[in-house]
Amino acid sequence: MTKDMTTGSSLKIILLFSIPVLLGNLFQQFYNMVDTIIVGRYLGEDALAAVGSTGCIMFLVLGFATGIAQGFGVMISHAFGAKDFRLLKHYVALSLILTVIVSAILTIPTVAASRLFLVWMHTPDNILSMADAYIKVIFAGIILTMLYNVSAGILRGIGDSKTPLYFLIISSILNVVLDLLFIVVLKAGTAGAAYATIIAQGISAILCFIHMFRQFEILRTTKADYYLDRPGVINMLSIGIPMALNYSITAIGTMILQSAVNVFGSSVVASFTAASKVNNIATQTMPTLGTAMATYCGQNLGAGKYDRIFDGMRKGFFICIAAAAIGAAICIFGGEFIVSWFVSNPSDEIFSYAMMYLKTVSWFFLPLAMIFLYRNALQGLGEGLVPMLSGVIELVCRFIAIALLQKPLGYQGICLADPAAWVGAGIPLMITYIIWKSKKIRQHSSSPA
Repeated sequence: MTKDMTTGSSLKIILLFSIPVLLGNLFQQFYNMVDTIIVGRYLGEDALAAVGSTGCIMFLVLGFATGIAQGFGVMISHAFGAKDFRLLKHYVALSLILTVIVSAILTIPTVAASRLFLVWMHTPDNILSMADAYIKVIFAGIILTMLYNVSAGILRGIGDSKTPLYFLIISSILNVVLDLLFIVVLKAGTAGAAYATIIAQGISAILCFIHMFRQFEILRTTKADYYLDRPGVINMLSIGIPMALNYSITAIGTMILQSAVNVFGSSVVASFTAASKVNNIATQTMPTLGTAMATYCGQNLGAGKYDRIFDGMRKGFFICIAAAAIGAAICIFGGEFIVSWFVSNPSDEIFSYAMMYLKTVSWFFLPLAMIFLYRNALQGLGEGLVPMLSGVIELVCRFIAIALLQKPLGYQGICLADPAAWVGAGIPLMITYIIWKSKKIRQHSSSPA
């Protein structure tokens, strides 16, 4: 069922849209969690470190693909909000064409250069081959990841956040079964975890598309909708590319952080991997809010309802405060328990390094939540440049923090790199939204009645 986000209570609509997205994001994390839990328990600490060491490289490439897909969803929301269903169908068709093109461009070089990327990141020699076996398969399945994100983005663009969740639950259960099959039964090692992930992701994408075209007439395309036109491609890529680059720029900063962690050895890498998983679980309400705000702002921009955008952003700010408090509580009070999911018989050293990171970053979850709020809202409003530049600022701040703090503070200095990046990136985003809002208020007040 489609959801028109241009009428009704802003807070209620945002929350109702967010709940399925939150559950979907948690199940998305569940994909990676199951990989790491089964890998850590059945293949050992080194294998866990190997899979964990690929996280930032995966984020660099798959984040770019995801950003493109989310950008397509924003354009869908604009057309839906404006009730231009002819343009909506063309954007759906164009999304599929561009998905095939972009995935082909990304897959070939990443599969070929995966081991080189790992070497550049100073991946420890004892886990290098296992890490490469995992990441190569993940990169080979980029098109499946993109197709799921595009189909989910299209459905969310018309207000349907429940359907992607349902199919993701099914594929998550399948992922568990396939993990056990490939790792425990077939002894496929770390590559087996990757095979399980991409197969399950592909099934989720297929189910989304079948449902999408059967249930929603406004999304049912014909041959006439499938063409490449300059205005359409420019519109889609003008939103998609900045969002994609923002993911990739953030990922580069994460790669710098991972490289700094790698020099401390595989035990610290395993600790950091487990702590990062806890952090991802604790902060899932934040990207959820961001996804909701991108669609909410996109639909209301298309409908020209600026007062609803202002009201939604005010309420989104208070949701940020709640999200930060919940995330910090999970990390501080539940951190050790969740870390133990990923490592069989974790040592005191593993717990110590993991909790050092979690206790440090949890104090800065409010700036992180505000990044998701303002960055996604601006992208939904078609303001892609500053969100992309904020990613550059985030990269620079993370690099400076590592350069200045690693030597005097050691691993504790590494833990401070993320907070420095979040604070630095959040300021220009907030200022840009305030300027945009002031400009629209002036335009509205000066326009004839």
